[in-house]
Amino acid sequence: MADFSYNSDLNGGSLMVRESRVVADLLLNNATASEWHQAIQIDNLLQKRSPATAKRNAQAIRKRLELIAPEFWRALRDGDDQLATQVAFYAALERNLLLVEFIESVVRDAYITQANQLASYQWLEFLEDRTHKDESISTWQDATKKKMGQVVFRMLIEAGYMQNNRNLQLQKVLLRPEMKVMLEDSYKQRIIDCMEVSLRTG
Repeated sequence: MADFSYNSDLNGGSLMVRESRVVADLLLNNATASEWHQAIQIDNLLQKRSPATAKRNAQAIRKRLELIAPEFWRALRDGDDQLATQVAFYAALERNLLLVEFIESVVRDAYITQANQLASYQWLEFLEDRTHKDESISTWQDATKKKMGQVVFRMLIEAGYMQNNRNLQLQKVLLRPEMKVMLEDSYKQRIIDCMEVSLRTG
């Protein structure tokens, strides 16, 4: 598997649901390059401290959303907070195989064994295990690995799978029926399994 590489943007930011609604609207309106620039860097619709940060966040979100179908963009833009959050989480899963595999292994095991919470070291152990698939992980800086773990845990908190940063206590999450239908229609069973991980106890 020497040619395999995890294409991950986990340092690009967490779910950024509010910002993702803005980007989804631009995508749905087929915004031109100049319109993107105006919305993100001039009008500062993402409400960031600097144009550079706004541009970086917008690019990270766009790369995620471009991997999912336009019907999900509409649900993200027009849906309530819970639905928008689930779409943003789905987009992050599509973009990050590492996140998918972490949920399939570590998070799933925690629910099955009825562990009450996760621990930050479990992300680092998981990455160590993944080096057999992608040797380049062993060359990543420790600070990079740690930051990625922080983003992953923040995503899980934002999506409702963990309570907060203090105790990382696990919670059950119900996938919205309309979200599940859209995923089923798109043949995304692996994604459904990840998003319903809290309901699978065996």
